[in-house]
Formats: sequence, C-alpha cells, structure tokens
Amino acid sequence: MALLSAPVRRRRSRVRVLLVCCCLLLALAAPSAAAAAAGHDYGDALAKSILFFEGQRSGRLPAAGQRAAWRGDSAVSDGGAAGVDLEGGYYDAGDNVKFGFPMAFTATMLAWGVVEFGDAMPPAERAHAADAVRWATDYLLKTISHPGVIFIQVGDPTKDHGCWERPEDMDTARTVYNISAARPGSDVAGETAAALAAASMVFRDDDPAYAARLLAGARSAFEFADEHKGAYSDDPELRAGGCPFYCDFDGYQDELLWGAAWLRRASKEGTYLDYIQNNGKTLGAEDSTNEFGWDNKHAGINVLVSKEFIDGEVLSLQSYKEFADGFICTLIPESSSPHITYTPGGMIYKPGGSNMQHVTSISFLLLTYAKYLSNSSRTVNCGNVSVGPATLQQLARKQADYILGDNPMKMSYMVGYGDRYPQRIHHRGSSLPSIKSHPQRIACNDGTPYYNSSSPNPNPLIGAVVGGPGEDDVYEDDRADFRKSEPTTYINAPLVGVLAYLVGNPDPGQGHVRH
Repeated sequence: MALLSAPVRRRRSRVRVLLVCCCLLLALAAPSAAAAAAGHDYGDALAKSILFFEGQRSGRLPAAGQRAAWRGDSAVSDGGAAGVDLEGGYYDAGDNVKFGFPMAFTATMLAWGVVEFGDAMPPAERAHAADAVRWATDYLLKTISHPGVIFIQVGDPTKDHGCWERPEDMDTARTVYNISAARPGSDVAGETAAALAAASMVFRDDDPAYAARLLAGARSAFEFADEHKGAYSDDPELRAGGCPFYCDFDGYQDELLWGAAWLRRASKEGTYLDYIQNNGKTLGAEDSTNEFGWDNKHAGINVLVSKEFIDGEVLSLQSYKEFADGFICTLIPESSSPHITYTPGGMIYKPGGSNMQHVTSISFLLLTYAKYLSNSSRTVNCGNVSVGPATLQQLARKQADYILGDNPMKMSYMVGYGDRYPQRIHHRGSSLPSIKSHPQRIACNDGTPYYNSSSPNPNPLIGAVVGGPGEDDVYEDDRADFRKSEPTTYINAPLVGVLAYLVGNPDPGQGHVRH
C-alpha cells in the first residue's frame, strides 16, 4: 500500500492583509434573520464538544464512565521500550501518535475554559470537562516524573501514518522521545508548565491535593524549560520524530512567557511576575501577531497577562494590555488595522489547513478579553473606532454559530450536532469497524479499503469538529482531504470554553462599534 497522507500539520500561517467587503461588515455586525430565528442548542453542543475527548483517549479506558463505548483499551504498554510508564493521554487527531506539544496546549485550553467559564457549565458538564483535563494532566505528570528528562512523544509518526488501523490494533513502533539538558525543549516543557498550572486552578476546590501536585509539577517543568533553553525540533533526532507534524516554527520564547504567566495566575507569586516583567522583551512579548494556537502563544499571553493590569493591580503590565488591544483590532473589519482574512460566509480564515483551530482559539480569546474588559468598563481603541466587550462577544458568537450550521454549506462542522454534519472524517478509529463489533484484528494494510470507502464512518466521533471548509466556504466531506476533514484535540479544547460562555449567555447583546 502506498503511504497514506499524514496529517501534515498546519505550518505557521502567514496572515494576508486585505480589505473586507461591506457585505462582510454587515454579516459580522448582526446575525442573520434565519440564525436569529432558529438559534442553537449551545448546551447540546457543549456536551458533545467535551464528549469528543473520550473518543481520543489512549491507554486503559475506565470501567465506568467511558461514554464513547465503541473505543477499547489501546497502547497500554506505552513507554515500555524506555523502561517508563507513559500509558494514557490523548491521540492528537485522527492518527495514533501522542504528541506532547499539542497535547499540553490542549490541556491548557481545556483548563482555561473551565477557569473562565466553568460557572456557566451545567454541573454534569463541568465534571466531564474536569475529567477531560485530568486525562491529559495525569499523563503529563508521568512525562515529567523522571529526573533530568521530560518525555514529549510516543509513537513513530512516519510508520504510524503508513497504516490505517484502529488504535486498539496498533503494531507500529511506539518510539519514545524525550528532551534533556543535552537536547532542550523549552517549548514543550513551557507548555507543560502552563497546562499543569492552569489545571491546578480547575481542581483547587474539589481536589486540593491533586491541585497541589499539579502546581508542583508546573514549577518543575518551568524550571527545566528555563534552565535548558532551546527548541526541541532543533535537535536532529527529535526533529525527525516531530516534524513536519509539530515542528516549533515560532521559537520557544513564547512558551517560557506562557508558562510563567500561568504560574503567576495560579500561584500569585511575585517570582513569576518578576520573570514576566524582566524577560518580556527578550522573549518577544512585543512581537505583533494575530495568531494563537499550539505553536504561537503571543496573543494568548497578552490577553492572559493583561488581566492584572485591567483589574488595576499591576500597572507595570500596561504594555500587555496594549498588545492585546492590537491583536483585537486585527479582528475588527472596521478598524484601520491590517485585518485577518474572513471568508465570504464570515469565517476567520488562515491558510495552511485545519482552519477551525484558528476559529476556536481566536473566539476563545475574544470572549476572555471581553470578560476582562467588562469587569473594568474598558474598551479597545482601534484608531478610528472604539470597540466594547459586546462587539467581541458578538463576533465570537458568529464564529461559533458558523461552526454549528450558520454557514453557506448549511451544515454543522461538529459531528453529531444538527441534522447535517461530516460523515467521513479523517480518523482511523471512527472510520474502521469498532473492536466491539469486529473483535478480529484489522492489520495495517487491511485498513486501506475503509480509508478509500465512500461510506460514512461506522463510529461517529460525537463532538469532533473537523478542520472545516476552505476560504471559499466549501466543504466536500472527503476522508482523504485531511486538511478539511480531520478533527484535532486543539480545535475542540478552546471551543469548550466558547460554548460554556454561550450556555450562560445564549443571546449576547448586539455589539456596536463607535467611530
């Protein structure tokens, strides 16, 4: 069999500057009559967006509470080749590799969503969201539990992507990759620190002992990241394993600031505030960017850190508020700033594939920043226009509604939500017969007919959000087109927070831009 197309991951997008047409301005300014009349069941979408993570679980599945019942145990011996226990965690997308960099970012964003908007979640869904965070952090704690190394990946992606097989049947090499003083990886270690620190806030009330363990782990991971500076994909061996899938295209500096920012938020300690203040310029805090995702954290750093200035507590952090404002202005079509691209149907768009990762992560930052601004009655000055929190909330809602069906294709891009959604997602376990219904092993080459089949996937991965349509708003529902049809954990993770906000605020007030 020819090698199947690997999910070649999302090279750093270069934002194209363009003028947005008047019709787009109108589309962003107000919901369509059809959308306003129909509305969306945000509670249902939230529940499904969290359920998705149970379909991505690696390791031994819980005897009770595993709702994605078509899945079975997989990769239970991960780490064995290196003499360590690395069972657990998440498969990042439609393959069977555990990549630590995007997994840690996924955990950070899931936790941030609970921290900011968990109060709007129904109690049962907040519990499920916390379970989703814990499944990641239990694994991340294992990766940092051995002195002198941090384990950052399990699985040989080239060999894995040469097969189309269920995770329960995997027979490809479960190669283990790690960083150390000799092979630094401040990016992965810094993101791991951020994830553990953010997660500690999720469990602070319900499980203080676990929260303390997470915070201690965050300190350890950050110390490792700061003492051994460097990008993991600069090492030839690690580069061979991680690239071209999750190379660090943007450098490790942002993850150092990101990790410090989350440790400051979680611990309130002055040590981390000093780190942010003293190292900001060196680590690129002034970098102008309107991108936020598993590789580039700058916009997220600016929003997160600006909270302390907005709340009136740390005036020395004013520059982060200014940088956050600059990011917001690139999202407002009526501002004089260069804009990101919107599709004719109103979706945020960046070239490179897996576009919904940008839609969900940027929407999350919009809502989070709107929350911070609302608490202080502040606005964003975009030169010729002034933008208030309601405008940011409305823009984020438009993006969420696009995902859920208010788009030119008239389909939901979340599996299982609405009457029409993707049936042929690029996902091995979903597209092959379940081990529950077909217990016989399906070998590497034997999965090819299922990959090539035009039939719908037999196991709907409920809640999965696919990469989404192209810049023309067209989606073909083609399993082979992984850039559009593959779901990822880091698409869903920010969306959980967005949908939680919308559950608590189902009809956000109309935003107005003041000239």
